Amino acid sequence: MQVEWIPASQGENVTVNMPTLNDLLADIKRHFEKREGFCLATLNLDHVVKLRSNQAFRKAYAAHSHITADGNPIVWLSKLAGKPVSLVSGADLIAPLAQLAGSMKVPVALLGSDEETLRTAARKLEAQHEGLSVVICIAPPFGFDPTSELAETYVSQLQEADVGLCLVALGAPKQELFASHAVQAANRIGFVSIGAGIDFIAGTQTRAPAFVRLIAAEWLWRLATNPKRFAGRYAACFLVLPSLFVSALKARRANSHGNAES
Repeated sequence: MQVEWIPASQGENVTVNMPTLNDLLADIKRHFEKREGFCLATLNLDHVVKLRSNQAFRKAYAAHSHITADGNPIVWLSKLAGKPVSLVSGADLIAPLAQLAGSMKVPVALLGSDEETLRTAARKLEAQHEGLSVVICIAPPFGFDPTSELAETYVSQLQEADVGLCLVALGAPKQELFASHAVQAANRIGFVSIGAGIDFIAGTQTRAPAFVRLIAAEWLWRLATNPKRFAGRYAACFLVLPSLFVSALKARRANSHGNAES
């Protein structure tokens, strides 16, 4: 099942092609077994906003082999469109991916944040997941260009370390730009964009409590704890909701019409 109704720009849609966590893990397991590279993005409203204004971001997204729904509005609107998907966020992906990599002896890399945070996160991940080995940690400098010569150097380091999975925590759109660029050269490595996931594990950032996430209020938690950073972002997200609602309704009607004809 695919979601093909989400408009990224005029005439272009972005597709959530991994509707559930089980679907995703089963497919990644096959990639690990075959040593085939992949890149995974987690779609949310902030990404939709950026996709509509950033051509390079749209191109990077189009190169991703796996896309999940990260954010309840995407999940709710997908259901309205008649294309239901489950919530699969970048932060929530880390534990199952680490578990899978550990069980299959797939070497892991962490890229993003700062050196101390990466080392702390690596220690915690290895302690929590039997068999997991974080073989390299890379902390790009401030202002890092994800398609620069330095990025190429990082890709070479990942290949030399025989990494099979690289968790990329650079924030959007930088992490998706790096992943889509890197996988072209390192086609035996899986790149997964996880946003603030490494900081959550290391404890340098605090994620919303489980009950807040359960009632779909994680965005409100972020806004309350860091209004300067998130106020503008969430205002832009709210502005795209009406058009997404209309697109979802159109998709639902088209789907109903197609089912009636068949």
